[in-house]
Amino acid sequence: MIWAKYLKSFTKVGLAALALGALATSGNAQNSIQGKFTLPFETHWGGATLPAGDYTFTLPSATYPYKFYIRGQATTAIIMAVASDKKVASGHAQLNLVEIADAQNVETFETPELGLTFSFATPSPKHLGRREARQKTTPATAPASQVSENKTSIAVHAAGR
Repeated sequence: MIWAKYLKSFTKVGLAALALGALATSGNAQNSIQGKFTLPFETHWGGATLPAGDYTFTLPSATYPYKFYIRGQATTAIIMAVASDKKVASGHAQLNLVEIADAQNVETFETPELGLTFSFATPSPKHLGRREARQKTTPATAPASQVSENKTSIAVHAAGR
């Protein structure tokens, strides 16, 4: 009799724990985002080099550490953002790239769906060799289209889960 009473109590506690776990998981799913994008050229993102092509991405949780899971035809990568900011400059999701040493590097990823802009590690020109560190420079009086010559934005088709 006593054993049946303990089993009944244990079952109730176990079901309550499962219900709380399910609620916690569904709460995290609301903070996630997934989508797709196309890279027209080879791009460096964090420590990964992604060849030109179509990709899908998933950010399972918008809490630190920010891990993006990237999948393409020839490459799969897990990329961690170094920071996030609640400031989103554009009204649509996009990857912002910067050219460093003749290579395109993902600098930020804007996600209006989450209200966040994620920042990624890029090579520092001063740590590259003298020849590699040269970037396109423009005079201060140059038109805006020329000043942003070494920056590119790529549209991202994002959807929350």
